[in-house]
Amino acid sequence: MPISVDHNEPRPGSRDAAAIPQEVDTPEILVDVDALDRNITRMAQAVQAKGLALRPHAKTHKIPEIAARQLAAGAAGLTVATIGEAEVFAARGVDNIFIAYPLWISSRKAERLRRLAATAVISVGVDSASGAAMLGEGLGEAAGDVAVLVEIDSGHHRSGVRPEAAATVAKAASDAGLQVAGVFTFPGHSYAPGMPADAAAQEQAALNQAAEVLAAAGFEAKVRSGGSTPTALLTEGSAATEVRPGVYVFGDAQQFELGRCALEDISLTVATTVVSHHTIAPGTPARFILDAGSKILGSDRPAWATGFGRLIDHLEARVVALSEHQATVEWHDGGAPPPIGTRLRVIPNHVCLAINLVDEVAVVRQGQLVDRWSVAARGKNR
Repeated sequence: MPISVDHNEPRPGSRDAAAIPQEVDTPEILVDVDALDRNITRMAQAVQAKGLALRPHAKTHKIPEIAARQLAAGAAGLTVATIGEAEVFAARGVDNIFIAYPLWISSRKAERLRRLAATAVISVGVDSASGAAMLGEGLGEAAGDVAVLVEIDSGHHRSGVRPEAAATVAKAASDAGLQVAGVFTFPGHSYAPGMPADAAAQEQAALNQAAEVLAAAGFEAKVRSGGSTPTALLTEGSAATEVRPGVYVFGDAQQFELGRCALEDISLTVATTVVSHHTIAPGTPARFILDAGSKILGSDRPAWATGFGRLIDHLEARVVALSEHQATVEWHDGGAPPPIGTRLRVIPNHVCLAINLVDEVAVVRQGQLVDRWSVAARGKNR
């Protein structure tokens, strides 16, 4: 069930400065390891209670240390977006990886997939007969070592085929020598106000229909994979066998504003410093400038979002504009705005973008720096 969140509740006093270790220079991404571990444990237990497998999407964090925590908590394997991400995690011992993407295979990518399949259980998404044929041809004798899941469009209207077309793609994959393991979908239209429940229902209907179509054509959909962070806890075992949430490990401003996480669930913030004050005209809200812009926060802002991120200890403030290295904040929190030199923490709107903009993150516990983790799969876009 969604968590009830009062978006307008003021935060008494600022805890920002105490929460940012002195060793951290700004701007820098902070990961609160205690909140991270709570998020990992909570999702693992909730999914297990539904009788589903958890296959977290590692494109969100790209960090082997976080993947190890997810697997230790019971995850069945990882989901990734690219062969490059799969290579990073396989090299760190992850032995079951799903590349949830309809790959178009070149000879070089085929060779990389063959090497991966020799060290880990690898499955790949397909959503066209031509893509399946190309994949099988590229893999050659190793085609039987790679399983495929047919991608189904359950309402997001990105990649994926309609459920009734699943058998056509499955037959092409089988003819190409590939193992057909089942179907998957991404209910990405759940990332909007009021949409998670509807998207979850559409996801379940699409997975059930696609599985029935495959069964009629002689294929068993042993794997029926769904679930985004907004819908993972709404997905039912009657339709799916596993879910693939990613953002849940960190939370972000979008998930907070959608009511899918509480403020204490936010485990990733960007440490930043007030570097300038700016007043437009008398009677207008005070403005100040932070040293964190789009090159660390990311620039994603859905139409319904209240800004380009949120200040975790000043929820009434609004990040109204971003440039590459600066964020403009309107102060609506009462009293004087923070003076120049104040260190604050920003919750990025879309955490997957923010994490891909840095080489490492600072790991903190109760305001103390305890480690640094490399974003090892950063930039692995192919």
